[in-house]
Amino acid sequence: MPDLSDPDIDPRALRVIKAVADQGSITGAAALLGYSQPAVSQQLKRIEQQLQVPIIERVGRGVRLTEAGRVLARHAGAVTSALEAAAGELAELRGLRAGRVRLAGFPSASATIIPRLLARLEAEHRGVAVTYLEAEPPEAVEAVREDRADIALTFSYPGDRDDPHGPSARGLSVRAVGRDDLLAVLPSGHPAADGEAVDVAALAGESWIAGCPRCRGHLLESCARAGFVPRIAFETDNFVAVEGLVAQGIGVATLPRMAVESFPQLPGVVTLPLPPEEARTIHVVTAHGADRVPAIRTTLAAIERLVARH
Repeated sequence: MPDLSDPDIDPRALRVIKAVADQGSITGAAALLGYSQPAVSQQLKRIEQQLQVPIIERVGRGVRLTEAGRVLARHAGAVTSALEAAAGELAELRGLRAGRVRLAGFPSASATIIPRLLARLEAEHRGVAVTYLEAEPPEAVEAVREDRADIALTFSYPGDRDDPHGPSARGLSVRAVGRDDLLAVLPSGHPAADGEAVDVAALAGESWIAGCPRCRGHLLESCARAGFVPRIAFETDNFVAVEGLVAQGIGVATLPRMAVESFPQLPGVVTLPLPPEEARTIHVVTAHGADRVPAIRTTLAAIERLVARH
């Protein structure tokens, strides 16, 4: 029988065992936790090797917990809840002096939201230390799932077929915190550049410069809704290169406002807002309950304020 006082028992493994007990299968546990099925199996195998006692046994086409597994499952909820509560209370007692937050965010946020966030935390919450990983939304969500990041700052487009906040974010907390307008990027003197806004349908006959794969996907869907297939002449995920190509009359493009604001606008370029329904949504993604940790809660609140004012 395993000794539950063993300090080497991983709380994450206890969560997995409890989920298997609750769901009655590895597949159900994986869906509940938002893990892959192989990840759950590997966790179970590791703790079996560590404790040198079987935790699950095969029954027909399914599995069930052994006596040792049932002992661990019975204590798992109390153990993990106590550890999380203790971590939160200790952080509160320290007044966030030791708070560390691992943040992942998309490229156009790196030059707009992130610098202001770090400056605000330095001024108002000097005890919160933030590390930052630049990653596109799917990779940022995966970083949270794999416990390589505490918060992912992400985005989604309307009608996004590959929305990273769908099935791939199952088991995580996803919250919309604001929006980022989509802008048409046109060469100076373009017939559509005289107004205060522009519709995608007005640019049906143009050559287009497409951006990152997810931005390109949204461009195709947006143009399809407007009744045409865009003639894409160039593709680049470099915002400056997009404006440079537009300035030379090579084509037109769309860019999120954050991307446009991340560097001085080039001469020969005009930007106009597209209809509000084309705007992308900004999200924060965390593990469930992560906001109970004071440093993470403080960082989330600061992000929401900055995005709301963007």
